[in-house]
Amino acid sequence: MKDLKRTGIALIATVLLSATAWAGEGPAGHGHGHDEAFSAGEPGDPKKPARIIQVTMSESDGKMVFMPAKVEVKKGEQVKFVLRNNSELDHEFILATTAENLKHGQAMKKNPDMEHDDPNGKRLVPKKTDEIVWKFTKAGEFEYSRLIPGHREAGMVGTIVVK
Repeated sequence: MKDLKRTGIALIATVLLSATAWAGEGPAGHGHGHDEAFSAGEPGDPKKPARIIQVTMSESDGKMVFMPAKVEVKKGEQVKFVLRNNSELDHEFILATTAENLKHGQAMKKNPDMEHDDPNGKRLVPKKTDEIVWKFTKAGEFEYSRLIPGHREAGMVGTIVVK
């Protein structure tokens, strides 16, 4: 009887540990843990008032652009970025420091199909819209960038100045 209990406990433990292993990391992509800090502030509260800033992504004369290319906000301000992809290509909006985006861009070269659906970033297919609500809790200069290989180099970078 004692051996049967031990076998049952071992079987249950094995099943529980295996379920965790089967779950794995999920689909290829980029995610932020709940405790991870963001350089440019923190996810905003969609239920609170926010200044709306529309950011359009497109191509013009062989160059990829964000419109506007520069945004100024106040420290503590909450902004709702309304993102619109007006092009025939996938575009993305990743809000971070220049150094973080350059580092992340290197990772994207190894995994160009990496999906972004994080509080500080979205990937949009052609002719689609999405939103990011963000609270700028830190002063400084940040950027929004497209990290798909070659696209940042084609001009897909915008600046955010937080005063």
